[in-house]
Amino acid sequence: MTAMLSVTGVKTYYGNIVALKGVDVEVNEGEIVTLIGANGAGKSTLMMTICGSPRAREGSVVFNGRDITNLPTHEIMRLKIAQSPEGRRIFGRMTVYENLQMGAAVDGNTHFQDDLERMFTLFPRLKERLHQRGGTLSGGEQQMLAIARALMTRPRLLLLDEPSLGLAPLVVKQIFDAIRDLNRTEGLTVFLVEQNAYHALKLAHRGYVMVNGVVTMSGTGKELLERPEVKAAYLEGGH
Repeated sequence: MTAMLSVTGVKTYYGNIVALKGVDVEVNEGEIVTLIGANGAGKSTLMMTICGSPRAREGSVVFNGRDITNLPTHEIMRLKIAQSPEGRRIFGRMTVYENLQMGAAVDGNTHFQDDLERMFTLFPRLKERLHQRGGTLSGGEQQMLAIARALMTRPRLLLLDEPSLGLAPLVVKQIFDAIRDLNRTEGLTVFLVEQNAYHALKLAHRGYVMVNGVVTMSGTGKELLERPEVKAAYLEGGH
């Protein structure tokens, strides 16, 4: 398998505080890979470091054979990496339609109508809410919009940061089903950061466990689900 994304020996700092302490992670083409860990483990920091903000102080981030460690964020996004950040961060005053237009602008709006139809198939709720302002949507609808906006850029790699955070179980299932469908039907490569370890590991081909800025374990989703230490730390009563 070809590594689409390789993070090697990455150290990231906030001031003098070391947030990532030499992280190694690989995402192969066509895979769903998840990174699980407790709150504050450094998962979101890794996601943001891949996107160039904050920048890795040591180590390297390589995408499709190109070193992107020191590239500005906007140039990284042009390489067909899309991020759906933690906390959704849609444009609240814009309509659903306008939010999706903002995503499509990265790809030059060339496939806008086709992509819009794809999003409606994936998340029918967005079609019903098309002319509603983003800020008036429910949490689940906002999450669907954040993912759809990222997908409108036609990414090769989708970075998803805590997509299930604060959502009802039924909505979480819908979102994870949509990710699985995209991976199966379009071969979309996904790197998923998630606190909901059970759902994430069931969805992922492979996973990594992060504790205090260090990757402590890796394996297939199935292997990690069965590891006693993973069960004890992340799954007991967790699903």
